[in-house]
Amino acid sequence: MTRKMLAALAGGLLLFATEASAQAWPNKPIKLIAPYPPAGQTDVVSRYFADKLSAVLGQQVIVENKPGAQGMVGAEIAKNAPPDGYTFLYVNSSMMCINPYVYKKLPYDGFKDFVPVTQHGLAPLAMVVPPTLGPKSVKEFVAWARERKGKVSFASFGNGSSSHIWDEMLNQAERLDMTHVPYKGAGPAIQDTLAGHIPMTIQDLAAGGPAISGGKLTPLAVTSTVRWPRLPDVPTFEEAGYKINLTGWNAILAPAGTPKEIVERMSAEIRKLVQTPEGKEKLLDMGLFATGTTPAELTEIMKTGCAAWGEAVKRAGVEPG
Repeated sequence: MTRKMLAALAGGLLLFATEASAQAWPNKPIKLIAPYPPAGQTDVVSRYFADKLSAVLGQQVIVENKPGAQGMVGAEIAKNAPPDGYTFLYVNSSMMCINPYVYKKLPYDGFKDFVPVTQHGLAPLAMVVPPTLGPKSVKEFVAWARERKGKVSFASFGNGSSSHIWDEMLNQAERLDMTHVPYKGAGPAIQDTLAGHIPMTIQDLAAGGPAISGGKLTPLAVTSTVRWPRLPDVPTFEEAGYKINLTGWNAILAPAGTPKEIVERMSAEIRKLVQTPEGKEKLLDMGLFATGTTPAELTEIMKTGCAAWGEAVKRAGVEPG
């Protein structure tokens, strides 16, 4: 048998094995890597998905928290996992679209090292202040900060996060000379805002929602293009006079090389889940507008969205570090 024949036979066997593996999928537990700490939005949505997907797929979906370095630790672990359909990665627009512009070296390439599965939700943020501060609108806060120019700080849930970029865009637009205080997650940033150590933060609605509904934080605006259903009286930033159209998003990816059939199946199951009335309500409770896209649609969202976030990083004056 010639070398060409042997190579062709080997290739055919490999293709057959891959197709057979995809058809038998899943036949063991599946890992969903959540690259942020427990109790945050990524974690709670991941666990909701794991519970529902375990039931429909017939195999346990296990959430593994791998926090660190704005999602980079978890992303690198997922990138290096076998592309066999048993590892998926929960991502957000900060990881995919902002990190490449604010970190000189990344251990992953969002477009080369992964394949899109589905975007499952849009993740607006809310600008909040302690009620004792006084301002009831963005313009009132700007006036308050301008009177204290150079002496005001703001909190974000991490350097280079969407929270940071939104804070800085406001800071630069109004020339307030505020100081950025990055925290390791939304929870600590909100706690210090509640305690009055920080006068303002722009945070995800999952983490800030309880404090807002309890009257412990005053929401001034949301970053979505439409008002948040749970806060119908709070304007969008556009309504507040800022022509900025940037909403973060959350999605699921798989390591590059994962069989297309498996990617399509997982995508379809998550889309069905988030597009049910129950799924939409659950995601709202966790700070997300439910969407549900195909892999191809997510590819386009990543291309256009990352270009827009890149422009926002430049506008905010955030330098790569």
